[in-house]
Amino acid sequence: MFPYIEVRYLRAVIVLAEELNFTRAADLLHITQSALSRQITEIEEQHRFQLFTRDNRRVVRVELTDAGRVFVEEARSSLLHMERAIHLARVAHDGGDNDLIIGHSPHADQAWVSALLAIRLPLYPKLRIRLISQFSIELVRSVMAGELNLALVTAPPENAQITSVPFALTPLYAVLPQTHAAAQKERIALQDLANDEWILLARRVHPGIHGAIMDAARREGIAPKHAHDIITAQQAVHLVSEHVGVAILTKPTALGFPAEGVVVKPLSDTSLCFQTCVIMRADDDSRLANEFVRSFLRKYAPQRLPPKQMELWLSA
Repeated sequence: MFPYIEVRYLRAVIVLAEELNFTRAADLLHITQSALSRQITEIEEQHRFQLFTRDNRRVVRVELTDAGRVFVEEARSSLLHMERAIHLARVAHDGGDNDLIIGHSPHADQAWVSALLAIRLPLYPKLRIRLISQFSIELVRSVMAGELNLALVTAPPENAQITSVPFALTPLYAVLPQTHAAAQKERIALQDLANDEWILLARRVHPGIHGAIMDAARREGIAPKHAHDIITAQQAVHLVSEHVGVAILTKPTALGFPAEGVVVKPLSDTSLCFQTCVIMRADDDSRLANEFVRSFLRKYAPQRLPPKQMELWLSA
């Protein structure tokens, strides 16, 4: 019989695996760094395998071992099943036949949110929509756990448990001081920013986009100088206006917060353009949720999806 692992310990491993940094993970878990270290060590000692390798030069930094990667994947699945069981039991108790809970990023285009709120379904005259704003990785988890009926997510990860349908293209933009040497260019190359300090949305806000930016920089031979990780686009634009550096943001956020002395220009790197998708659980057979998604896609998808893919979804 294997020793029982508390749920909070599983969460600790998952958060540390995402952050790969004891300090940031402890802050997110609202515990001390030493308490987090004890939890990880206790699991490793009880089960006699190593989850993480520590960087002896910088103790706060860690990397997942092969055993750790397997453990984290299964731990995520276990937590999702538990959260889904609780959510479905609560829905059964409270009644939720006319309720839809929809997630979106804090940086989502407000036109998308307005389109969600404008949908009316004749078969569901008492439809109630509740919106929840979360970071992208949290949106995916919440959909998989059944806490959200659907979500709008830019560049969602591939996962057999979710179905993703693209409805809009989301490019990245550079936010520059008007005095920047590249401020007059129509499109900005990453090389134009090679000598600047970069301001990026933190990895946990959107790991996929953050990783894509850093990968593109590496391909160009750029090592971003003192990259600032921030949570909101307002912070990024403010820092640019204070001449702290240059920011790279998605189009809705970049164009939504004008500031004096700042210009916004599209990036020229075509790899830094992402599909924003409606995501649902792959096994969600709710008629209400599927009708709602089809109604939303009718507004956006005809101009952005291949005809066969659109036909498949609208006839499902």
